[in-house]
Amino acid sequence: MANHALLNNIEHQDLKIITEKSAAFGNDKMYSMVFPFEFKHVQADYPIFFHKDLKSNTYVALALFGFEEKENLFLKNGKWEASYIPLMVEREPFLIGNQSTQIDGETVDNQVIHIDLDSPRVSKDHGTDIFLPHGGNSEYINKVSAMLKAIHDSKASTELFMKTVSDLDLIEPFNLDIELSNGTNNRLTGFYTINEDKLANLTGEQLASLNKSGLLMLIYMVIASQSNITALIQKKDRVTL
Repeated sequence: MANHALLNNIEHQDLKIITEKSAAFGNDKMYSMVFPFEFKHVQADYPIFFHKDLKSNTYVALALFGFEEKENLFLKNGKWEASYIPLMVEREPFLIGNQSTQIDGETVDNQVIHIDLDSPRVSKDHGTDIFLPHGGNSEYINKVSAMLKAIHDSKASTELFMKTVSDLDLIEPFNLDIELSNGTNNRLTGFYTINEDKLANLTGEQLASLNKSGLLMLIYMVIASQSNITALIQKKDRVTL
């Protein structure tokens, strides 16, 4: 169970973070949420799909790491073998929160860093220091802070991308049947992708608008990322032989 606390250099002066990537530290997940501003990097290694929240009828983007629960085919000997690791993975065990303060009688919300004290990554014995010996921020926590700010600042652009592809009816369900060399089968269901036929049938005006906004390039990155499915299947094949 998560135990979130506002990070500070008094109570948490001696804490360290284990940055090793392994199942023991929660990296055995088959996917992670990613944000459109990451697509340029994500599409180099992972297939990008969408997941639909049936309650809100909205979508989020995901980078796929495996084909079944608790499977991350990029993990090997305490290392994550890819050129890019999504920010929602890298930022753990930190998250961004809001803190309200009164300035000249007005309530102002500020973004602050919280830490999950129950995360297996949190240690007093070994790992990367959060704070310097005299209380200042370490280079590591400054890097984490930049990640969290990038995630927070991307909220509007993420919502715009998801709303646009949804309003244009460009998202369709995606199912994939995988047969491995040992004869076993896997079926990937419950995800969504870009309908390329509907994209091709958009009007010139719609395509021009998407291109001007920068969203068309992001859509093509999602499509291009599908080529990583073959490499992921090959990774799966090697671990099942």
